Amino acid sequence: MRNFEARALEILGTGVLRGLGASLRFTVEGREPLEELRRSRHPFILAFWHSGILPLAYFHRNQGFTVLVSRNRDGEYIARVIRRMGFQLVRGSANRGGASGLRALVRTIRRGGEVAITPDGSRGPARKFKPGALLAAQLTGAPIIPLAAGGKGSWRVNSWDRMVIPKPFARFRVIYGAPYRIPREASREELKHHAGVLEAVLDRLTDAAYGHEQEATEVGERSGSDAGMEGGGSR
Repeated sequence: MRNFEARALEILGTGVLRGLGASLRFTVEGREPLEELRRSRHPFILAFWHSGILPLAYFHRNQGFTVLVSRNRDGEYIARVIRRMGFQLVRGSANRGGASGLRALVRTIRRGGEVAITPDGSRGPARKFKPGALLAAQLTGAPIIPLAAGGKGSWRVNSWDRMVIPKPFARFRVIYGAPYRIPREASREELKHHAGVLEAVLDRLTDAAYGHEQEATEVGERSGSDAGMEGGGSR
């Protein structure tokens, strides 16, 4: 019965996400550095807050991204749905199977794969940049591309991340930040600093996507040697 329930939720969830997503309208900003990395066949890591997983999963469907999905029951349902949306899966989380999940992501990146991570997942705390994406970037040299989506016309779930569920025909603004590199020799304390920088970047991009700021800050590619705490996104 449990397998039947999971299968039914998989089919239902995929249908709802595809049907809802097809009604959405997206405007995109700051995508040029991502496209340049793709043209040069340079792998990268997309990082966005867990609350935006639904609109961003639809927007990035069928592009071959590899994503880290937790091993808990909720993660199993999510895994079944996003696999149908064209994502490759690595199972693990910060609490269970995290080390093996990180190793699998690193192998994917070293083979040239593109990875998407919610650095505050899978169970929070919300908007806190955990070390997984930083370590993957440090070990592989792949830049982290921060990303946010927001718009008018959505519901918020009463969950730890206040997950966004777009309303039909909503308009969403998708904003990519500048690539951010983690030096190979970065110490544990320096990684904490980079986590703080990227938290500020993601918060700023999220505010901009929801119209709380008139525009995202224009920045060039950044790394630990030149990135201060005033991180911003690019248009």
